Amino acid sequence: MSFKTYINTLRRKITRGLTKNIGNNKWTENSNSKIEFKQILISRPNHRLGNLLMITPLVQEINTVFPDCKIDLFVKGGLAPVIFKNYSSVQDYIILPRKPFKELIRYCMVWYKIKRKKYDLVINIDQGSSSGRLSTQFANADFKSFGELNDDIIQQYPDYTHMAKYPVYEFRHYLEKFGLPTRKTEVPTINMKLSNQEIENAKLILNRIVPDNKKTIAIFTFATGAKCYCVDWWDTFYEKLKAAFPDYNIVEILPVENVSQINFKAPSFYSKDVREIAAFIANTSLFIGADSGIMHLACASQTTVLGLFHITNPEKYKPYGNNSLAIDTKTTHADAIITLIKTRLN
Repeated sequence: MSFKTYINTLRRKITRGLTKNIGNNKWTENSNSKIEFKQILISRPNHRLGNLLMITPLVQEINTVFPDCKIDLFVKGGLAPVIFKNYSSVQDYIILPRKPFKELIRYCMVWYKIKRKKYDLVINIDQGSSSGRLSTQFANADFKSFGELNDDIIQQYPDYTHMAKYPVYEFRHYLEKFGLPTRKTEVPTINMKLSNQEIENAKLILNRIVPDNKKTIAIFTFATGAKCYCVDWWDTFYEKLKAAFPDYNIVEILPVENVSQINFKAPSFYSKDVREIAAFIANTSLFIGADSGIMHLACASQTTVLGLFHITNPEKYKPYGNNSLAIDTKTTHADAIITLIKTRLN
């Protein structure tokens, strides 16, 4: 472990220890069955693509319950405005600097902005986030949800642990405390809300890469750290995929690093624009890739996704909706994966 990694790990442990007991959910039991939230702040001070995409189901849920509600997002980095571009309910982005000690004035102004505006409700997505808990405590709001784990909901919903689903379940449970009816509908899928024009533009790109008389399977062979499958695994799987689906194009989505675990054997697509990547995947019949931000982006495109897992917990991060499936490759060999793909394409 490098000295920098050690310091960052130690810093996180200290801040979490200092903030773990901050705040309590604020409500008045069954106080007002006609309560109407007009201004909500969602706190998810994280810059990772997957984590930001997994806020979209909660935003959709809020849109359904309170159609006139305006939402601010407390985040890190510049991806959130791109992801939520077509969400008219998202009003403002409060962006925390990724390196606060190098941008101290900007860092302080962010906290001032949180305090200055009046909200009806603040929702902290990750109860383990020290910045999330601090921002929820600091915000000027009538009601606050700190994201504590709830045993009643855990027992009620087997999929509660999913990072995109539990904020929705928590939000529903929170509203029940006000006497609002219990919502039992499926949790919304992760969704970028791509426009028809974005999808059409990406279709033109796809048609320049592969013949348009065949449907297309997209693969993403990269992932960060230990989540990335080795070259030998992908080489073997790619050959089986080609042999099993000769009537399909196979296109590799390349990562920002512009590397390939199959040594660029397949036709490939490269872009740094996450909306363009999502729109490109939306024009394919199936996406196959390891747990990663791009896998969640594929889910957000509303395409069927087969997520490959061998390190991370699939119950927490698996693709869902649109006939998607998580595959544990520790117990599922390549031939069995091919069989599962056939069930998704037929």
